[in-house]
Amino acid sequence: MNAVEIEQAVTALAEQAFEPEEFPYAFLQAFGNKETTIKRLRKGESNKSDLGGVLQANHIHIAVCPPGEVPQTFAALKASPATTRAKARFVLATDGTTLEAEDLSSDDAPIACAYPDFPNHFGFFLPLAGITTVRQIRESSFDIRATSRLNRLYVELLKDNPEWGTAERRHEMNHFMARLIFCFFAEDTNIFNGAGLFTKTIETMSTKDASNTHEVIEMLFRAMNTKDAERAAAGIPRWAAVFPYVNGGLFSGSTATPKFSRIAQRYLLYVGNLDWTKINPDIFGSMIQAVADDEERGALGMHYTSVPNILKVLNPLFLDDLRAKLEEAGDNTRKLLNLRNRMAKIRVFDPACGSGNFLVIAYKQMRAIEAEINQRRGEPTRRTEIPLTNFRGIELRDFPAEIARLALIIAEYQCDVLYRGQMEALAEFLPLDAQNWITCGNALRLDWLSICPPTGTGVKLHADDLFGSPLDQAQIDFENEGGETYICGNPPYQGSREQLSEQKDDLARIFEGRTASWKTLDYVAGWFMKAAEYGGHTNAVAAFVTTNSICQGQQVPLLWPVIFQTGHQIAFAHTSFKWSNLASHNAGVTVAIVAISRTPKQFRRLYSLSANGSVAIRDVHHINAYLVPAEDFMITPRTKSLAELPEMSYGNYPGDGNHLTLYSTDRTEILSRRPDLSGLIRPVYGAQEFIKGLSRYCLWIDDDDLPLAESDPEVARRIAEVYNTRTSSRDKSLNKLAVRSHQYRDRNVAAQRLILVPTVSSERREFIPTDLKPARAVTTNQAFALYDAPLWNMALVASRLHLVWIATVCGKLETRYRYSNTLGWNTFPVPTLTEKNKADLTRCAEDILLAREVHFPATIAELYEVKDGISQMPADLREAHERNDEVLERIYIGRRFRNDTERLEKLFALYTEMTAKAPPAKGAASRKRLT
Repeated sequence: MNAVEIEQAVTALAEQAFEPEEFPYAFLQAFGNKETTIKRLRKGESNKSDLGGVLQANHIHIAVCPPGEVPQTFAALKASPATTRAKARFVLATDGTTLEAEDLSSDDAPIACAYPDFPNHFGFFLPLAGITTVRQIRESSFDIRATSRLNRLYVELLKDNPEWGTAERRHEMNHFMARLIFCFFAEDTNIFNGAGLFTKTIETMSTKDASNTHEVIEMLFRAMNTKDAERAAAGIPRWAAVFPYVNGGLFSGSTATPKFSRIAQRYLLYVGNLDWTKINPDIFGSMIQAVADDEERGALGMHYTSVPNILKVLNPLFLDDLRAKLEEAGDNTRKLLNLRNRMAKIRVFDPACGSGNFLVIAYKQMRAIEAEINQRRGEPTRRTEIPLTNFRGIELRDFPAEIARLALIIAEYQCDVLYRGQMEALAEFLPLDAQNWITCGNALRLDWLSICPPTGTGVKLHADDLFGSPLDQAQIDFENEGGETYICGNPPYQGSREQLSEQKDDLARIFEGRTASWKTLDYVAGWFMKAAEYGGHTNAVAAFVTTNSICQGQQVPLLWPVIFQTGHQIAFAHTSFKWSNLASHNAGVTVAIVAISRTPKQFRRLYSLSANGSVAIRDVHHINAYLVPAEDFMITPRTKSLAELPEMSYGNYPGDGNHLTLYSTDRTEILSRRPDLSGLIRPVYGAQEFIKGLSRYCLWIDDDDLPLAESDPEVARRIAEVYNTRTSSRDKSLNKLAVRSHQYRDRNVAAQRLILVPTVSSERREFIPTDLKPARAVTTNQAFALYDAPLWNMALVASRLHLVWIATVCGKLETRYRYSNTLGWNTFPVPTLTEKNKADLTRCAEDILLAREVHFPATIAELYEVKDGISQMPADLREAHERNDEVLERIYIGRRFRNDTERLEKLFALYTEMTAKAPPAKGAASRKRLT
């Protein structure tokens, strides 16, 4: 269950009549407990309570008590030995009138509230559902509750008004929802004349069957779009005339409203009765967006861009510098004034703004700094000099674009109330500004210089395609001239395989003629190129959240030379981290943050995660395209190992139509009647076989053994099928192989041992899976092989050092690590190893193998499994890997590396040193040991 689904279930529980005996089980069901779990608790099989309540081990101890005894029962739960023994995280006591609860593992204050109000605290209990982003959700509990109810209203209205869900009227429907959101906020924040005025008016003037509710709302919208002096002539009734003139484009145009059923009316009144003073414009936009997006509604509540994550972009981009200047200014009124004047000119531009999260947070952070300036200058109620129209955005879809503007308006009002007082804020809030400074359109086809120009004049939108140009163009001059421009955002990431034809066209317009093979670039690359073009005309810094794949593998030499040719360099970066959401278990995509500028500071800041999860910050002289503090260069494939390591070969390509491949049942069937053929059957390993422990075999027939093989009808049939496959193929190279249809295309085998490395493996594992197999084993083209290489080579492959190198220079297939012998193994820089080094590493490899053996028959997949972000490796196997890393890393620098960034820095430095001595060699590795 996601956060919204849980909130709905909790709310439904609170609205039902309180049943003391059923409450604990219904509460646990609301947080996703399965019926089988509930049955075991009911029967007492897993209920460990010593107070007559319900105790779920490791989770919660719940007790229902007689009226008025909640405090005593709550104290008893906390003191209960069973609570301690069962390691219960939460305790909860209720009598159906009040409720108290506490998280025993946290320093957060306990909950004490009226029973009907406990859904307001649903975020407090989300660890019960395995959701770990609790603090973020708790801070946005209202936004989630509001979104849930708005979604119900939206779906119900479309059910009753299906024509409003068509493409022709979807924009009108979304605009209607934006109007409602504003009215709910306005009636609870005294913008309207009286608390709850909008909702109460609808409730009073509507008939019981809701048949005229749409007419009532239409009249209210008309009133808010009509100036006071014109209302009598416009026929605005007295009950609607009490609403202020709002305008600002929000209520202009059609006031048509979908018709309401009684159910829809009930949802509307419920949403209106929520406390909208709690709305958080930092994130409510993305939550509301889910209401109107068919795809996102299916995962309602899963999308959340946390404020801390957004600040990972905004702080180093410009906010840290503003705060530093504030600290430097102290109480010097002249310096404070200069800083305030500077801030008034700053332009923040998000060319993929969605519902405005980045812009809203940037605005609120700047208002906080400005408020501190005004306080120090003795002007605490001074009107802000930071104009909303300096916060520009582009968004492809109309509803998020409208919500972004609305979010900024609400943020401005909330800041005015916070820093200047309610009276001053109200006096200047209405009517709204009619200007539209959030542009709806395709950011990769629009002229950014026109939307966010380097000067404040001549602002007119231009598109590459006139018919693709949006009609509602942002044509607003900046209020203050000559300021800095900061570009930020979280553009869409789509990899090349996920891109629609329109998105391919977008990239073609940008990259054709600039770089070869641009079709393999992620979609987000288009924003970096547009930012570089923009930076060529004005002194701007751009920082985007991006898939880390544009800084890895094959995309690096395609994208970054083109960016660097514009004169841009990487100004700061945050290496890979999870951009999490509200899903259970905190799932998320792995991203990086990269900033580019033509005038970066002398020291560039590099952020990276340490082993303990903390953020390490370093000031470095340069950051290259791999996000490593090293000079700019591109890793290219080599035919031979830079470190003179043994040759790693690509596995054997069968080209047999799967006819020479045998499953266990096939092998058993053949050998049961022809045991003399055992020498012709060998175990075969691709990535899946040795990672998941699957059993497969193959017919491995030397030319001399062909008569023996064909003496068995089943084997002869299989050879004939291979012949048919190869002769009928359109692949001419396979046609030529028909003459030896009893064999794989490739015939690489070992004499003593075989070290396997998969071509693709899960990015969740902490180490690249590698294994040792006997000489008879055959590897397929789904793995690479070191034939008869010394065992210490396995220690290299199994190291953390090698994993971070592969992840960086080879890149990924979708999200999985993609191995390459020519690009990963042959380029891997290794210092000259002494015989003692090799002996130590050999022992490390043996220890890893022995530790695995202890846990037989556990597979590689099971031994290295990661669940919910936590490694499931057995302790002895982890210790073996730790020793391996300890030995290897001491060879490199005499100690363990602090984090992966430091590992890469050393590897790149060593790579530079070694390539200076050895000429590069490109091409594919040769194949050996044909037998």
